[in-house]
Amino acid sequence: MAMLDNNPDFDRGGLPCPPPPLLKPNLSSKLMAALRRNRLRDGNPISSKPITLGRVGSLEIRLAQTEREIRKAQRLRYKVFYKEMAAKPDSQTKFTRRDADAYDAICDHLLVLDHDSPKKAFGRREPRIVGTYRLLRQEMANLYGGFYTASEFNIGAIINNHADRHFLELGRSCVLKEYRTKRTIELLWQGIWAYVQIHKIDVMIGCASIMGTDPKQLAEPLTFLSKLGKAPEEWSVDAWPQISVPLEQMDPSAINDKAALRSLPPLLKAYMRLGCYFSNNAMVDHQFGTTDVLIILPLENIDPRYIDHYSTSNVKDAVAMHQ
Repeated sequence: MAMLDNNPDFDRGGLPCPPPPLLKPNLSSKLMAALRRNRLRDGNPISSKPITLGRVGSLEIRLAQTEREIRKAQRLRYKVFYKEMAAKPDSQTKFTRRDADAYDAICDHLLVLDHDSPKKAFGRREPRIVGTYRLLRQEMANLYGGFYTASEFNIGAIINNHADRHFLELGRSCVLKEYRTKRTIELLWQGIWAYVQIHKIDVMIGCASIMGTDPKQLAEPLTFLSKLGKAPEEWSVDAWPQISVPLEQMDPSAINDKAALRSLPPLLKAYMRLGCYFSNNAMVDHQFGTTDVLIILPLENIDPRYIDHYSTSNVKDAVAMHQ
């Protein structure tokens, strides 16, 4: 599961059946140790200075600066994924009330903060964390055994075929219900656009999720995605065969394209506007109650008008600080 944003609208019908096993990447011993702990330890700040990547009204976007902020982002993810949506927590997740895994320790975490809705903490008033996005750079994935999405999709070919490209995986996107507005989505994209420039990213990948685990009930939106056409061969990706679900679930000529488009999650539609490719098929994530497709977005596909739109003064200043 990844990339759940303001998230969609979507359960499994019929007789229950056990989910197929996911193919896990070859995780390093360090990452496995972090996975067993499923927590972050307090320590020094990740960065000494908060750097604003974007600003819209009272909302600011920046990277998490401390492990405490990452834990707060994990609690936000728990609230959205497990309390509001259909994700099924294991015993430790239920006990800690945090959506946490080993990848959190090697990712950067974008935070949307509301300065007009502060919360008290240790006698201080702090801005409220209302949205988050998890970012995994290729150099970190290479050090610790691979990308999260490698457990769902066979991404090895596109990475090997584009060895000169620098990949970024996006995931675990969520926003509090009352903040699921156009301006929050725009702010997230400002932050991502600053980040990809700072780290010289060439390609973004990640799983986009539609709520629901019965492909037949999602026949119209999935089939609509199949009508958009296959990705070029050099960007072609399949879900692992054991868990693959066809996108074409019904006669493509029988669907209402406008209705199918409206039913798609806003984040997925945003990627479509930017020029992404989709995986050839989908997979069902039973833990998170979603059906996932892989997004592949080479940066050269992005229309210059969107680049201009997201290149705000805050974004330009943040990028300039890292030149």
